[in-house]
Formats: sequence, structure tokens, C-alpha cells
Amino acid sequence: MLRKVTTALLLTSALALAGCGYSTGTRALTGGAIGAGGGAILGSATGLGAGTGALIGAGVGAGTGAVTAH
Repeated sequence: MLRKVTTALLLTSALALAGCGYSTGTRALTGGAIGAGGGAILGSATGLGAGTGALIGAGVGAGTGAVTAH
């Protein structure tokens, strides 16, 4: 269980670092997409459910992407 979560966190971090954008909208969009993918992985690994994890991850990723400065 811990190995799955650790692997998911490492993959999500790598994707987050790779998905940078230049405008606020682009960062929000890529952040939401990366967050949804990472949330689905973590949700299914922890028993929360892939759909629920994806929704939470997309919201957090989009919000974070929108408020970060380039």
C-alpha cells in the first residue's frame, strides 16, 4: 500500500514539474489535468475511488495553477 502511494506521488510530482504554462489560464488547465491524473491514481490506491480522487485533484491542481506566478 505504501509503495503504491509513494510511486503515485513520485509520478505526480514529475508530471507537475513538466507541465508548466505561460499564462494563468494555461497553468490552471495543465494543473487541473495533472491534478486529475494524480488524484485518480491516489484515489484508487487509497480506496477513495478514482473518480473522487480525480475530482479533488483537478480542483486542487487548477486552483494551484491559477494562483501561481511564472
